[in-house]
Order: sequence, then C-alpha cells, then structure tokens
Amino acid sequence: MPKQVDLGSLRARKAAGEKLTMLTAYDCPFAQLVDEAGIDMVLVGDSLGNVVLGYADTRPVTMDEMIHHTAAVCRGVRSALVIGDMPFMSYNITVQEAIRNGGRFLKEAGADVVKLEGGAPIADTVAALVTAGIPVCGHLGLTPQTASQLGGYRVQGRTADTALRILDDARRLEDAGISMLVLECVPDRVAARITAALAVPVIGIGAGPSCDGQVLVLHDLLGLGGGDFTPKFVKPFGALGDAARAALTAYRDEVRSGRFPAPEHCFTISDEELSKLDAE
Repeated sequence: MPKQVDLGSLRARKAAGEKLTMLTAYDCPFAQLVDEAGIDMVLVGDSLGNVVLGYADTRPVTMDEMIHHTAAVCRGVRSALVIGDMPFMSYNITVQEAIRNGGRFLKEAGADVVKLEGGAPIADTVAALVTAGIPVCGHLGLTPQTASQLGGYRVQGRTADTALRILDDARRLEDAGISMLVLECVPDRVAARITAALAVPVIGIGAGPSCDGQVLVLHDLLGLGGGDFTPKFVKPFGALGDAARAALTAYRDEVRSGRFPAPEHCFTISDEELSKLDAE
C-alpha cells in the first residue's frame, strides 16, 4: 500500500498554503502513535543521542545506531514520510562515503529521505546524493553537530549579514536539489523571508509561525524530557513524565506491600492437579 504522504504532496501543500507537521521518533511504538495521529513526517533525529541514548550531545551517534533506530521507526509507520538524520562525520569526509551512508538509510532502514546539516560547503554532496536517487532534507540555522563553531546553542541570523548568509545557503541547497529544509533557531521574520524565497517546504523549529511547517522533539512535546533546561521554542502538549513517575511509584509501593500481584493477576491450577504434583 503506497504511503499517503510523499514529497510531491508536501510541495503541493506548501503551494496551497497548508501547514505541515513533523515530529521526531526513535522507536516503533512511538512511531506508530505519531503516524496514527496523522503527523505528516517523522524525523529520526540524531537527537536520539541525548534524548534516548544518554550522550551529552549528538556527535557520538554512529551510523549503525541511526540505521537501527530508523528501521524500528519505519516498521511502525504506514502513512508518514520518514526522514533519517545522517550523523556527524557520516557525510563530511568524501562524497562517495556520503552516498554510501545515505543509501543505507533507504536500503537497510527503509527511510524516504536523509537529512544533512550545513549550507554551501555541502552543496556538492547534496547534489551527488540527489543524483544517486537519495532525497535530501537540508538543515540550516542552529546546526547541533557543529554548535561549538557557532558559539554554542544560540539563535542564528540576528544580524543582516548572518541572516543573508543563511538565505544564500538555503538557495544553494535548493539549487543542489534538496526536497525540504529544516530551519532551527532563526528569528521569525528572517525565517519568513527564507520560507517565501524557496519553492521547497521549510520546516521550522524555533523559527516562528511563517514556516511551512513545524517540528519538535517528541519527548519535549510529551513532557518526557529530562534536565532543567527547556528551549524557548518548546511547548509541552502533555505531561507524560509526571504520569510515568506516578505509575512507577505506585508499582513499587504495591509490590513492596504485597498488593500486587492480586488474585486477578494470577493463573490457577486445579486442586486435583496440585495434589498430583504434591504426591510426586
């Protein structure tokens, strides 16, 4: 059965002014829930490093880890477009290696698109991937894999010069053949101009309401994120972390008190069979 969401339909919806939705997912059960909710795109982000795997940031994430998690997500998705995040140094060394790794996302994991961070310096790599038949999503603004070069996790494009650089990079990526663009932590009016300048869908995260669509990290949206810091652009739409902690505490207390398992949670054996067992 063909997917209901494809690159052509997303571009047509941008042209029609319809907003697009994207969320991250890192495993099959959450991917099923996201897909059933009618979300258009599922991003298997390298954010799984700090969200799921316990790394300090995204850079330690390996290709094998990304393929493993992307395949799990693809097994849970029926309608949404699946985008696999190419991890740090998987596309930076040679174009040939980038094509090989990008191909793994489609061939081994079942993704529809791969995502790369960066602008003009990776335009040739993007073009080579597209020529090889691998659809590409670009990523500009705050690029977590190279955040240290940007002065940390900071808003990008707050001056005319830096905003123009992002716009130029976006145009270079579009010329190279990207199918869509993620724009992260960019001033809203700058993002509006970039969105209007491109024919491909622009998906914002911390980039204001004028983007063609929005993406959030699923765990942030559900209130499952850990730590004390919450980015300004995050809006929790649930409090699953609180609900999970309450359920886990209740389980602990009932096991310790002997209330769980109760008779209704147990399987039985007849008195006759039990007598035979005792006789043996």
